[in-house]
Amino acid sequence: MSDSSNGIAPMAEARLGRLLKIAAKWLAYFGGFLLTAAAIMTILSIAGRAMSWASLGPIPGDFELVEVTCAVAVFSFLPWSQINRGQVTVDVLVDRFPSRLRAGLGMAGDTAMAIAASVIAWRMWLGLGERLPMGSGTLRALLMLGDKPYYTETTFILRMPVWYGYALSMVGAAFFAVVCIYTVWRAMNWTIRGEEGQIV
Repeated sequence: MSDSSNGIAPMAEARLGRLLKIAAKWLAYFGGFLLTAAAIMTILSIAGRAMSWASLGPIPGDFELVEVTCAVAVFSFLPWSQINRGQVTVDVLVDRFPSRLRAGLGMAGDTAMAIAASVIAWRMWLGLGERLPMGSGTLRALLMLGDKPYYTETTFILRMPVWYGYALSMVGAAFFAVVCIYTVWRAMNWTIRGEEGQIV
């Protein structure tokens, strides 16, 4: 612990924050790419459906692909939003409070978000385990994945394994939980210093 007036390991917190922000930005870019691809595919599918007279048609399983890409994209955006304090806040009254109280309320909000993100990641992991048809019993027990499912759950049209979407979303959900825990540390340092710092 360094000088208590500056917070808990402020240099390490700042360095980690820069690394997490870079990773969150690239994950958000990946989510943006997925949404763009889903939008283009939807346009092509609708155009194909409208031009059935020319022996064209919709892209098979378009709605299944849109479901997966949108779910993965949402989890890809959450870390970027959290590290930039982009979640919804109500500042009508809070802006009138003293700076240390504002920082403390921000820390309470970050703590609540960290708890929620951790529960989401945990439940997502359990959901992945229920659908993932791989791994020995020992490995699954070690990773807390539960029993192996009797069959591989797939989508209706493409027969794509449902666990693909869970696995890709799990990356964003786990990173979201990590970023939320980091923001609690950051907010704690801001509260110790008595004012909210600038997000860089």
